[in-house]
Amino acid sequence: MRKYTDNEILSRVDHTLLRVDATFNEVKALIDEAIENNTASVCIAPSMVERAKEYADGKVAICTVIGFPNGYNTKLAKVFETADAVENGADEIDMVINISDLKEKNYDAISSEIKAVRMACEGKILKVIIETCLLTDEEKIKMCEIVSESGADYIKTSTGFSKGGATFADIKLFREHVKGIKIKAAGGIKSVGDAEEFITFGADRLGTSSLIKYIREEK
Repeated sequence: MRKYTDNEILSRVDHTLLRVDATFNEVKALIDEAIENNTASVCIAPSMVERAKEYADGKVAICTVIGFPNGYNTKLAKVFETADAVENGADEIDMVINISDLKEKNYDAISSEIKAVRMACEGKILKVIIETCLLTDEEKIKMCEIVSESGADYIKTSTGFSKGGATFADIKLFREHVKGIKIKAAGGIKSVGDAEEFITFGADRLGTSSLIKYIREEK
């Protein structure tokens, strides 16, 4: 038996298209699907934001990615990317941390970078991608602490471009250790059942390119 209605699930979805060869016609179709299904946002490449904002005409939030997918851009580059995205109309920003800094325990650098991007967001929603598939549980817990104190709105599991996506264990771990922020599960959502489990374990948002299709197929 289903735990959540279609609307309850879809209202948490960042309907995503980040393939490097995606065309703007595909982005328009994504936006149409998002509007029809009342998703939280569409998540698209920065180069598409300005046109997408105009096409969506305020009917769905526009989310884009910063320092994506590897996170090893400089802080200044990420700040510029963010300011540019906001100027072009982005409503939400999903940034990737510098994973090397985390591995080297350069926690102040990570915190400083997130706070700088937060400033460049000009009040827009900020989600911080930590790429859980590359981290130990100790590193994940440390990032829960850093992101909770950074002024960001969400901690996010994954880019979907590395060797793994979100797991139920990740979301459970996040829920136990975050304070005052929300959680986004991205990558690895392979069914409506998966989506329900991620929500049950504590995900406030779901980053997925296929959930609308899965719901249609289930019907």
